[in-house]
Amino acid sequence: MAVVGITPEDAVDNFAILATLAGKAAEMATARITPTELTQLRVLAGAIDGSDDVVRANRHFHRAINQAARSPRMLTYLRQAVRVVPGNYFELFPEQEKRSRREHAALLDAMERGDGTAARSIMEDHVLTAGEALGGWLADMAAQPT
Repeated sequence: MAVVGITPEDAVDNFAILATLAGKAAEMATARITPTELTQLRVLAGAIDGSDDVVRANRHFHRAINQAARSPRMLTYLRQAVRVVPGNYFELFPEQEKRSRREHAALLDAMERGDGTAARSIMEDHVLTAGEALGGWLADMAAQPT
């Protein structure tokens, strides 16, 4: 599956919007999450390793953070913004899986410390890096002769 009808610049811009929303959700979640939910997030992060469906496992992890923000309005915006993420993201960028695991661990550490500012920054960088990878891939595809 390829992303059709989107320019590399649009992809990066869309991910920048998603990064802003996801970062704010992580910050809000840090202030509102329960210890039980935090433990469950660790389980979800661990489930990504060795999963037959990494995209699905990753989606569950991120959704749990978004839900822990306890903001129905934020969830609505995130549901709209996340549509820019290709369903085959980890197939296109298998090297991103390892980076993602490291960043998830750092994010959870920040959340456990109650450091919402760090959680926001880590999440924003996490999503922006993914968008830059997609934008670069789209640029490479556009540059190839047809």
